[in-house]
Amino acid sequence: MRKIFQFITAIAVVAPVAISATPEPSSQPEHVSPFACNAFALSPEARKRHFDEVGPALLKLKKSTRELSDGYELEFPSDKATYQLLTEWVIDERLCCPFLDFDLHFNREGGPLWLRLTGRPGTKEFIKEDAPALVQ
Repeated sequence: MRKIFQFITAIAVVAPVAISATPEPSSQPEHVSPFACNAFALSPEARKRHFDEVGPALLKLKKSTRELSDGYELEFPSDKATYQLLTEWVIDERLCCPFLDFDLHFNREGGPLWLRLTGRPGTKEFIKEDAPALVQ
């Protein structure tokens, strides 16, 4: 019992110090990437695979597109090979389009695999202009 009391006392002394040492939220705005695809964020080999192989392969696999208020959701088959291709694409796409939010979601009971592309205001318009094949 004495050890528990000592532990509680130590926390009571240390906690206020730890809380006061927490930095205040920054008043500076966070970095906001421009709406632009920076293909040079990828190595030449990765760029070729991303744009000439993986992207076109995924477009062939895409089953449908749903328009969202802040982006789009693309339906794909829920097999392992498609998932692996999508994750490879997302990992590289994050480098060249860091303003995008990516979500991969499997529906239950063997349902489809969905890729959701969203972001801050203007993202949906960028996707529609820069990658019309994605949203058709």
